[in-house]
Amino acid sequence: MSEELLFEVGDDKVAVITLNRPDKRNAFTQEMIDAWLDALEECRTSDAINAVIVTGTGSAFCSGGDVRNMGERGEQTPLMEKDRLWQNLHRLPRAFAAIDKPVIAAVNGAATGAGMDIALMADIRFAGQSARFAESYVKVGLVPGEGGAWYLPRIVGVGRALEMLWTGDFVSAEEAERIGLVNKVLPDDELMSHSRIFAARLAAGPAVAIRLDKRAVYQGLRMDLESALDMVSSHIAVVRNTEDYKNAIAAFREKKTPIFEGR
Repeated sequence: MSEELLFEVGDDKVAVITLNRPDKRNAFTQEMIDAWLDALEECRTSDAINAVIVTGTGSAFCSGGDVRNMGERGEQTPLMEKDRLWQNLHRLPRAFAAIDKPVIAAVNGAATGAGMDIALMADIRFAGQSARFAESYVKVGLVPGEGGAWYLPRIVGVGRALEMLWTGDFVSAEEAERIGLVNKVLPDDELMSHSRIFAARLAAGPAVAIRLDKRAVYQGLRMDLESALDMVSSHIAVVRNTEDYKNAIAAFREKKTPIFEGR
């Protein structure tokens, strides 16, 4: 991979992606983005991975793009700037969206700008008490470049999203939990252990059903009720024929704990 991005897969089928530029508050580099995309593709395709955690080292989760380098790109036409985003940075949200396994952001510190957008790309967010969130683009006269204006209103509602986008103000971990931006706040030293235990629980579950749950939720947001019911009836037909379903029914009748094998 890269020294700037660490990637490990445990025996519990949990993959951990760690942004590793603590001295730069885990700001993006091209090397990091390329390694990140490789890791996400492995998470998508590998049968050895059933759940994913994304976190950072040091005092920040991710500060997004390196603002100090933004003025060093030389003269950029609007088309050049658009292509730079579409063909490079925008590969990240598309890669996250292609993973139908659980993705958890363990937000260990400040998540700002595109770094906050990365946290929003996860399905679930856990935060350490020192975590803070800011859609800080407006502070430098920009609009969200990594999908923040798309993700945020779907998570916290339009009014709250616009307040964060228009002001760029920080939201504390506790406030983020109150408004539904994060699922749970933990003491900093318990964040990764909690995230790992939760991810391992999902990874040990019925993988087919869990993946179809995720598809049903995200696809359902773009469907009417009739279409969603039609889709889920197909999902039910599939999962009723999995070994996991059959084993779980047998275990229930025998009052045993089911063991899922992901098939």
